[in-house]
Amino acid sequence: MRVLAVGAHPDDLEILCAGTLARYAAQGAQVTMAVATNGEVGSPTLSKKEIAEIRRQEAAAAAAVIGAEFIWMDYPDEFLFSNQETRLNFLNVVRRVRPDVILTHSPVDYHPDHRTTGQILWDIRVMTTVPNIVTEAKPCTKIPEIYYCDTVAGIDFTPQYYVDVSAVFEIKKQMLGCHKSQSVWLQNQYDMSYLEFIEYTGRYRGLQCGVKYAECYQLSPTWPKRFEPVLLP
Repeated sequence: MRVLAVGAHPDDLEILCAGTLARYAAQGAQVTMAVATNGEVGSPTLSKKEIAEIRRQEAAAAAAVIGAEFIWMDYPDEFLFSNQETRLNFLNVVRRVRPDVILTHSPVDYHPDHRTTGQILWDIRVMTTVPNIVTEAKPCTKIPEIYYCDTVAGIDFTPQYYVDVSAVFEIKKQMLGCHKSQSVWLQNQYDMSYLEFIEYTGRYRGLQCGVKYAECYQLSPTWPKRFEPVLLP
C-alpha cells in the first residue's frame, strides 16, 4: 500500500497525522511525506534562506524516524496559490508516488496555505489519471482516496474516522521533536508548547472514541460508486 501525506509547512504533518503515518509504516506501507512550503518566515533572527534550510533538514529528519520518503516542494511560506504551475507540480508529485491514500489539510483549516494545499489536491484528484495532462511522471492507473486531517485545535471539524495512535504516540512526539527551530519560535512568538499541544489534542480526540490518543479524519467528496441492483423478495 502507498500512502502520501502532504503538509503545507514543515511540522504540519507531525502535528496532525504522524501517529497514523507511523502505524502505516509499521504495517509495511510505503509512506511518503511531502511538504509544500519551505517555512522561510519561521524565525525572528535568521534570513529566509537560512531558516528554510534548517526547516528542510528538520522535516527530513522527522520523516526518517518512520522510514518515510521525503519530498520538499519549496514554495514560499505564506504565499502558496493555486495556478497552472502549482497544480502541475502537485500532480507530478502524486503521480510519482502513485498513492492509494492521500492525507492532507482540510479546506476549512485556519491557515491559507493549509486550505490551498487541501484544495489543490482535491482539484487534481481526477486529473491524476488523465493522459492528456502531461507531467514528468506518468498518469496514475486509479484515482486515490483523499482523507482530510483534523484542523489545528479541531476548530470547525467533525470527525468521520478516528485512528488510535496510543501505541505510537511516543513516535509522534519524537517526529515533532525534530522541529527544534519551531519549538523555540512558537514558544517565543505565541507562548505555545509543541508537545503540550499534541498532548491536549490527542487526548481530546481519544476521549471521543474511547482510546488514550487519537487522530481523526474526514473523507473528501468522492465520485458516486456503482452498485449492482438488489432484487427485493
